[in-house]
Amino acid sequence: MTDEKIIVMDMGITKSDAHSERPVLCLGIESSCDETSAAIVDSDRNILAHIIYSQIPEHQKYGGVVPELAARAHILAIDDVIKQTLNKAEKTIDDIDVVAATAGPGLIGGVLVGWMAATGIAQATNKPLVAVNHLEGHALVPRLKATLADGSAGDVVVRFPYLLMLASGGHCQILLVRGVGQYEMIGQTLDDSAGEAFDKVAKMLGLGYPGGPIVDKRAQNGNQKAFKFPRPLCDKPGCDFSFSGIKTAARTFLAKNTGELTDEYIDDFCASFQAAVVDCIINRLTNALKDERVRTLAPQTLVVAGGVAKNSAIRNAIEKLAQRNKMVFAAPPMNLCTDNGAMIAWAGLENFRIGNVVKTLIAPRPRWPLTEL
Repeated sequence: MTDEKIIVMDMGITKSDAHSERPVLCLGIESSCDETSAAIVDSDRNILAHIIYSQIPEHQKYGGVVPELAARAHILAIDDVIKQTLNKAEKTIDDIDVVAATAGPGLIGGVLVGWMAATGIAQATNKPLVAVNHLEGHALVPRLKATLADGSAGDVVVRFPYLLMLASGGHCQILLVRGVGQYEMIGQTLDDSAGEAFDKVAKMLGLGYPGGPIVDKRAQNGNQKAFKFPRPLCDKPGCDFSFSGIKTAARTFLAKNTGELTDEYIDDFCASFQAAVVDCIINRLTNALKDERVRTLAPQTLVVAGGVAKNSAIRNAIEKLAQRNKMVFAAPPMNLCTDNGAMIAWAGLENFRIGNVVKTLIAPRPRWPLTEL
Protein backbone atom coordinates (compact mmCIF):
# COMPACT_ATOMS: atom_id res chain seq x y z
CA MET A 1 0.00 0.00 0.00
CA THR A 2 2.77 2.45 0.81
CA ASP A 3 4.27 2.09 -2.67
CA GLU A 4 1.06 3.07 -4.46
CA LYS A 5 1.04 6.42 -6.19
CA ILE A 6 -1.36 8.99 -4.72
CA ILE A 7 -3.50 10.80 -7.24
CA VAL A 8 -5.05 14.22 -6.51
CA MET A 9 -8.55 14.49 -7.98
CA ASP A 10 -10.43 17.62 -9.09
CA MET A 11 -12.11 17.98 -5.70
CA GLY A 12 -8.76 17.70 -4.00
CA ILE A 13 -9.55 14.28 -2.48
CA THR A 14 -6.67 11.83 -2.56
CA LYS A 15 -6.98 8.21 -3.53
CA SER A 16 -4.72 5.44 -4.68
CA ASP A 17 -4.35 3.81 -8.06
CA ALA A 18 -6.39 0.88 -6.73
CA HIS A 19 -9.44 3.15 -6.50
CA SER A 20 -8.62 5.55 -9.35
CA GLU A 21 -11.74 4.55 -11.32
CA ARG A 22 -14.18 5.88 -8.75
CA PRO A 23 -14.58 8.83 -6.36
CA VAL A 24 -13.80 8.60 -2.67
CA LEU A 25 -16.73 7.45 -0.50
CA CYS A 26 -17.33 8.72 3.03
CA LEU A 27 -19.75 7.29 5.59
CA GLY A 28 -20.92 10.13 7.84
CA ILE A 29 -22.68 9.67 11.18
CA GLU A 30 -24.57 12.39 13.07
CA SER A 31 -26.06 12.01 16.58
CA SER A 32 -25.49 15.33 18.35
CA CYS A 33 -29.10 16.10 19.28
CA ASP A 34 -32.39 14.41 18.38
CA GLU A 35 -31.69 12.94 14.94
CA THR A 36 -29.81 9.71 14.36
CA SER A 37 -28.51 10.01 10.83
CA ALA A 38 -26.03 8.42 8.47
CA ALA A 39 -25.14 9.11 4.87
CA ILE A 40 -22.73 8.05 2.16
CA VAL A 41 -21.37 10.92 0.09
CA ASP A 42 -18.74 10.80 -2.62
CA SER A 43 -16.02 13.27 -3.59
CA ASP A 44 -17.98 14.22 -6.73
CA ARG A 45 -20.63 15.81 -4.45
CA ASN A 46 -23.17 13.01 -4.85
CA ILE A 47 -25.30 11.79 -1.95
CA LEU A 48 -25.56 8.03 -2.51
CA ALA A 49 -27.74 7.36 0.51
CA HIS A 50 -29.08 9.39 3.40
CA ILE A 51 -31.10 8.07 6.34
CA ILE A 52 -32.49 10.16 9.21
CA TYR A 53 -34.29 8.72 12.21
CA SER A 54 -36.04 11.63 13.93
CA GLN A 55 -36.80 11.49 17.64
CA ILE A 56 -39.31 14.36 17.54
CA PRO A 57 -42.28 12.16 18.58
CA GLU A 58 -40.38 11.06 21.71
CA HIS A 59 -39.65 14.65 22.76
CA GLN A 60 -42.82 16.49 21.70
CA LYS A 61 -44.70 15.82 24.93
CA TYR A 62 -41.88 17.46 26.88
CA GLY A 63 -41.76 20.54 24.66
CA GLY A 64 -38.06 20.05 23.92
CA VAL A 65 -35.21 17.56 23.75
CA VAL A 66 -34.59 15.47 26.88
CA PRO A 67 -30.85 14.54 26.73
CA GLU A 68 -31.17 11.18 28.51
CA LEU A 69 -34.01 10.05 26.25
CA ALA A 70 -32.12 11.24 23.19
CA ALA A 71 -28.99 9.25 24.09
CA ARG A 72 -31.03 6.11 24.68
CA ALA A 73 -32.84 6.50 21.36
CA HIS A 74 -29.52 6.94 19.54
CA ILE A 75 -28.25 3.67 21.05
CA LEU A 76 -31.33 1.80 19.86
CA ALA A 77 -31.28 3.30 16.35
CA ILE A 78 -27.64 3.70 15.36
CA ASP A 79 -26.89 0.19 14.06
CA ASP A 80 -30.05 -0.02 11.98
CA VAL A 81 -29.56 3.48 10.53
CA ILE A 82 -26.02 2.61 9.38
CA LYS A 83 -27.17 -0.70 7.89
CA GLN A 84 -30.05 0.99 6.04
CA THR A 85 -27.66 3.59 4.65
CA LEU A 86 -25.27 0.97 3.28
CA ASN A 87 -28.13 -1.04 1.82
CA LYS A 88 -29.72 1.99 0.18
CA ALA A 89 -26.41 2.92 -1.45
CA GLU A 90 -25.89 -0.71 -2.43
CA LYS A 91 -22.49 -0.63 -0.75
CA THR A 92 -20.70 -2.69 1.86
CA ILE A 93 -18.42 -1.30 4.52
CA ASP A 94 -15.46 -2.48 2.40
CA ASP A 95 -16.49 0.03 -0.29
CA ILE A 96 -16.18 2.93 2.13
CA ASP A 97 -12.90 4.88 2.03
CA VAL A 98 -13.38 7.25 4.98
CA VAL A 99 -15.51 7.20 8.13
CA ALA A 100 -16.60 10.48 9.73
CA ALA A 101 -18.75 11.31 12.73
CA THR A 102 -19.74 14.27 14.83
CA ALA A 103 -17.33 14.59 17.76
CA GLY A 104 -18.97 17.75 19.15
CA PRO A 105 -20.46 20.11 20.02
CA GLY A 106 -23.77 18.70 21.14
CA LEU A 107 -25.52 16.67 23.81
CA ILE A 108 -22.60 14.57 24.96
CA GLY A 109 -24.60 11.38 25.48
CA GLY A 110 -25.76 11.41 21.87
CA VAL A 111 -22.39 12.50 20.50
CA LEU A 112 -20.73 9.56 22.27
CA VAL A 113 -23.08 7.06 20.62
CA GLY A 114 -22.29 8.15 17.06
CA TRP A 115 -18.62 8.70 17.75
CA MET A 116 -18.11 5.26 19.30
CA ALA A 117 -19.95 3.63 16.39
CA ALA A 118 -17.68 5.40 13.89
CA THR A 119 -14.57 4.64 15.91
CA GLY A 120 -15.48 0.95 16.07
CA ILE A 121 -16.06 0.76 12.31
CA ALA A 122 -12.81 2.57 11.52
CA GLN A 123 -10.73 0.43 13.86
CA ALA A 124 -12.30 -2.84 12.70
CA THR A 125 -11.80 -2.03 9.00
CA ASN A 126 -8.60 0.05 9.21
CA LYS A 127 -10.34 3.01 7.53
CA PRO A 128 -9.31 6.65 8.08
CA LEU A 129 -11.45 8.34 10.75
CA VAL A 130 -12.40 12.03 10.76
CA ALA A 131 -13.69 13.86 13.84
CA VAL A 132 -16.17 16.40 12.51
CA ASN A 133 -17.19 19.55 14.31
CA HIS A 134 -20.98 19.60 14.05
CA LEU A 135 -20.99 23.33 13.29
CA GLU A 136 -18.45 22.83 10.52
CA GLY A 137 -20.86 20.31 9.02
CA HIS A 138 -23.45 23.09 8.76
CA ALA A 139 -20.83 25.56 7.55
CA LEU A 140 -19.56 23.37 4.71
CA VAL A 141 -22.74 21.63 3.53
CA PRO A 142 -23.57 24.45 1.05
CA ARG A 143 -20.41 23.34 -0.81
CA LEU A 144 -22.03 19.91 -1.20
CA LYS A 145 -25.44 21.09 -2.36
CA ALA A 146 -26.69 24.66 -2.48
CA THR A 147 -29.87 26.41 -3.52
CA LEU A 148 -29.14 29.75 -5.16
CA ALA A 149 -31.22 32.90 -5.40
CA ASP A 150 -32.66 31.90 -8.77
CA GLY A 151 -33.90 28.61 -7.32
CA SER A 152 -31.34 26.41 -9.07
CA ALA A 153 -29.70 23.72 -7.00
CA GLY A 154 -26.75 21.42 -7.00
CA ASP A 155 -24.65 22.53 -9.96
CA VAL A 156 -22.78 25.53 -8.58
CA VAL A 157 -19.96 25.06 -6.06
CA VAL A 158 -19.88 27.60 -3.24
CA ARG A 159 -16.24 28.68 -3.19
CA PHE A 160 -14.11 30.09 -0.41
CA PRO A 161 -14.16 32.66 1.02
CA TYR A 162 -17.79 33.35 1.97
CA LEU A 163 -19.72 35.12 4.71
CA LEU A 164 -21.89 32.72 6.68
CA MET A 165 -24.93 33.25 8.85
CA LEU A 166 -25.13 30.07 10.94
CA ALA A 167 -28.37 29.86 12.89
CA SER A 168 -29.87 26.87 14.69
CA GLY A 169 -31.55 25.88 17.93
CA GLY A 170 -28.29 26.17 19.81
CA HIS A 171 -26.15 28.64 17.85
CA CYS A 172 -26.37 31.99 16.11
CA GLN A 173 -23.17 33.26 14.55
CA ILE A 174 -21.81 35.31 11.68
CA LEU A 175 -18.59 33.77 10.41
CA LEU A 176 -16.03 34.63 7.79
CA VAL A 177 -15.23 31.28 6.16
CA ARG A 178 -11.74 31.34 4.65
CA GLY A 179 -11.41 27.58 4.11
CA VAL A 180 -11.81 24.21 5.80
CA GLY A 181 -11.01 24.73 9.47
CA GLN A 182 -10.52 28.46 8.93
CA TYR A 183 -13.30 30.43 10.59
CA GLU A 184 -13.27 33.96 11.95
CA MET A 185 -16.05 35.06 14.30
CA ILE A 186 -17.64 38.32 13.19
CA GLY A 187 -20.66 38.24 15.49
CA GLN A 188 -22.55 35.88 17.79
CA THR A 189 -25.49 35.80 20.16
CA LEU A 190 -24.95 37.13 23.65
CA ASP A 191 -27.79 35.04 25.08
CA ASP A 192 -30.41 32.95 23.26
CA SER A 193 -30.02 31.66 19.73
CA ALA A 194 -32.62 32.56 17.12
CA GLY A 195 -33.82 28.96 16.94
CA GLU A 196 -34.19 28.79 20.71
CA ALA A 197 -36.27 31.99 20.69
CA PHE A 198 -38.59 30.50 18.04
CA ASP A 199 -39.05 27.29 20.02
CA LYS A 200 -39.73 29.10 23.30
CA VAL A 201 -42.26 31.50 21.80
CA ALA A 202 -44.02 28.56 20.13
CA LYS A 203 -44.15 26.84 23.52
CA MET A 204 -45.67 29.96 25.12
CA LEU A 205 -48.39 29.89 22.46
CA GLY A 206 -48.98 26.17 22.88
CA LEU A 207 -48.05 25.47 19.26
CA GLY A 208 -45.92 22.37 19.90
CA TYR A 209 -42.36 21.29 19.19
CA PRO A 210 -40.30 21.98 17.14
CA GLY A 211 -41.63 25.50 17.16
CA GLY A 212 -39.70 27.21 14.37
CA PRO A 213 -41.56 25.71 11.38
CA ILE A 214 -44.93 26.24 13.08
CA VAL A 215 -44.23 29.91 13.84
CA ASP A 216 -43.05 30.43 10.25
CA LYS A 217 -46.25 28.93 8.86
CA ARG A 218 -48.55 30.87 11.18
CA ALA A 219 -46.68 34.11 10.47
CA GLN A 220 -47.53 33.90 6.78
CA ASN A 221 -51.17 34.66 7.59
CA GLY A 222 -50.51 37.35 10.20
CA ASN A 223 -49.98 41.10 10.49
CA GLN A 224 -46.36 41.75 11.41
CA LYS A 225 -47.23 45.21 12.75
CA ALA A 226 -49.84 44.00 15.23
CA PHE A 227 -47.35 43.80 18.12
CA LYS A 228 -44.37 46.08 18.75
CA PHE A 229 -41.54 43.73 19.59
CA PRO A 230 -38.13 45.24 20.46
CA ARG A 231 -35.13 44.95 18.15
CA PRO A 232 -32.27 44.43 20.65
CA LEU A 233 -28.86 45.91 19.70
CA CYS A 234 -30.13 47.21 16.35
CA ASP A 235 -29.25 50.74 17.43
CA LYS A 236 -25.75 49.65 18.46
CA PRO A 237 -22.59 49.16 16.40
CA GLY A 238 -21.15 45.68 15.97
CA CYS A 239 -22.46 42.35 14.80
CA ASP A 240 -23.53 40.52 17.98
CA PHE A 241 -27.11 39.33 18.54
CA SER A 242 -29.47 39.33 21.52
CA PHE A 243 -32.82 37.58 21.41
CA SER A 244 -33.70 37.34 25.11
CA GLY A 245 -35.46 40.72 25.04
CA ILE A 246 -37.75 39.61 22.21
CA LYS A 247 -38.58 36.46 24.14
CA THR A 248 -39.31 38.48 27.31
CA ALA A 249 -41.56 40.84 25.36
CA ALA A 250 -43.49 37.84 24.06
CA ARG A 251 -44.06 36.59 27.59
CA THR A 252 -45.19 40.08 28.70
CA PHE A 253 -47.67 40.41 25.82
CA LEU A 254 -49.17 37.02 26.59
CA ALA A 255 -49.40 37.75 30.33
CA LYS A 256 -51.55 40.80 29.54
CA ASN A 257 -53.89 38.78 27.36
CA THR A 258 -56.48 37.24 29.70
CA GLY A 259 -58.74 36.09 26.90
CA GLU A 260 -58.66 33.19 24.50
CA LEU A 261 -55.80 32.97 22.01
CA THR A 262 -57.68 33.14 18.73
CA ASP A 263 -56.20 32.00 15.45
CA GLU A 264 -55.97 35.63 14.30
CA TYR A 265 -54.16 36.62 17.51
CA ILE A 266 -51.66 33.78 17.16
CA ASP A 267 -51.02 34.52 13.48
CA ASP A 268 -50.41 38.21 14.20
CA PHE A 269 -48.24 37.37 17.20
CA CYS A 270 -46.07 35.00 15.15
CA ALA A 271 -45.78 37.47 12.27
CA SER A 272 -44.75 40.32 14.57
CA PHE A 273 -42.28 38.19 16.49
CA GLN A 274 -40.73 36.76 13.32
CA ALA A 275 -40.42 40.23 11.77
CA ALA A 276 -38.44 41.40 14.82
CA VAL A 277 -36.05 38.44 14.53
CA VAL A 278 -35.58 39.05 10.81
CA ASP A 279 -34.85 42.74 11.37
CA CYS A 280 -32.21 41.87 13.99
CA ILE A 281 -30.51 39.38 11.69
CA ILE A 282 -30.44 41.75 8.71
CA ASN A 283 -29.19 44.63 10.86
CA ARG A 284 -26.31 42.56 12.21
CA LEU A 285 -25.45 41.12 8.79
CA THR A 286 -25.46 44.60 7.29
CA ASN A 287 -22.94 45.66 9.91
CA ALA A 288 -20.89 42.54 9.20
CA LEU A 289 -20.63 43.46 5.52
CA LYS A 290 -19.10 46.78 6.62
CA ASP A 291 -16.64 45.11 9.00
CA GLU A 292 -13.04 45.78 7.96
CA ARG A 293 -12.15 42.07 8.10
CA VAL A 294 -14.98 41.23 5.72
CA ARG A 295 -14.30 44.15 3.40
CA THR A 296 -10.62 43.19 3.20
CA LEU A 297 -11.34 39.59 2.21
CA ALA A 298 -14.26 40.65 -0.04
CA PRO A 299 -16.29 37.40 -0.09
CA GLN A 300 -18.56 37.14 -3.10
CA THR A 301 -21.11 34.78 -1.54
CA LEU A 302 -23.50 35.27 1.39
CA VAL A 303 -24.57 31.94 2.87
CA VAL A 304 -27.21 31.04 5.45
CA ALA A 305 -27.08 27.57 7.03
CA GLY A 306 -28.38 25.68 10.05
CA GLY A 307 -31.93 24.75 11.00
CA VAL A 308 -33.15 28.35 11.01
CA ALA A 309 -32.15 28.58 7.33
CA LYS A 310 -35.42 26.76 6.62
CA ASN A 311 -37.37 29.81 7.81
CA SER A 312 -38.89 31.41 4.72
CA ALA A 313 -38.79 35.01 5.98
CA ILE A 314 -35.17 34.81 7.13
CA ARG A 315 -34.08 33.07 3.94
CA ASN A 316 -35.83 35.65 1.74
CA ALA A 317 -34.50 38.61 3.70
CA ILE A 318 -30.89 37.41 3.49
CA GLU A 319 -31.31 36.73 -0.22
CA LYS A 320 -32.45 40.33 -0.75
CA LEU A 321 -29.54 41.61 1.34
CA ALA A 322 -27.16 39.66 -0.89
CA GLN A 323 -28.75 41.13 -4.01
CA ARG A 324 -28.46 44.69 -2.66
CA ASN A 325 -24.76 44.11 -2.05
CA LYS A 326 -24.18 42.41 -5.42
CA MET A 327 -23.32 39.09 -3.76
CA VAL A 328 -24.35 35.55 -4.63
CA PHE A 329 -26.87 34.12 -2.18
CA ALA A 330 -26.61 30.43 -1.28
CA ALA A 331 -28.24 28.11 1.24
CA PRO A 332 -28.47 24.34 1.69
CA PRO A 333 -31.57 22.64 0.29
CA MET A 334 -34.30 22.41 2.92
CA ASN A 335 -33.54 18.76 3.73
CA LEU A 336 -29.90 19.59 4.52
CA CYS A 337 -30.56 22.58 6.82
CA THR A 338 -31.33 20.60 9.96
CA ASP A 339 -28.90 18.07 11.49
CA ASN A 340 -28.08 15.30 9.02
CA GLY A 341 -25.47 12.70 8.16
CA ALA A 342 -24.79 14.09 4.68
CA MET A 343 -23.27 17.28 6.06
CA ILE A 344 -21.03 15.20 8.34
CA ALA A 345 -19.93 12.95 5.48
CA TRP A 346 -19.13 15.97 3.32
CA ALA A 347 -17.23 17.72 6.12
CA GLY A 348 -15.39 14.42 6.57
CA LEU A 349 -14.34 14.45 2.90
CA GLU A 350 -13.30 18.10 3.06
CA ASN A 351 -11.12 17.41 6.11
CA PHE A 352 -9.75 14.15 4.69
CA ARG A 353 -8.67 16.11 1.60
CA ILE A 354 -6.32 18.25 3.71
CA GLY A 355 -5.13 15.41 5.94
CA ASN A 356 -7.25 16.11 9.02
CA VAL A 357 -7.75 12.55 10.21
CA VAL A 358 -7.66 11.08 13.71
CA LYS A 359 -4.18 9.87 14.56
CA THR A 360 -4.69 9.18 18.27
CA LEU A 361 -7.84 8.50 20.26
CA ILE A 362 -9.78 11.65 21.10
CA ALA A 363 -12.61 12.48 23.49
CA PRO A 364 -15.84 13.97 22.11
CA ARG A 365 -16.60 17.50 23.28
CA PRO A 366 -19.95 19.00 24.37
CA ARG A 367 -18.52 22.44 23.50
CA TRP A 368 -16.27 22.98 20.50
CA PRO A 369 -16.18 26.47 18.96
CA LEU A 370 -15.41 26.66 15.26
CA THR A 371 -12.69 29.17 16.02
CA GLU A 372 -10.79 26.44 17.89
CA LEU A 373 -10.40 24.16 14.88
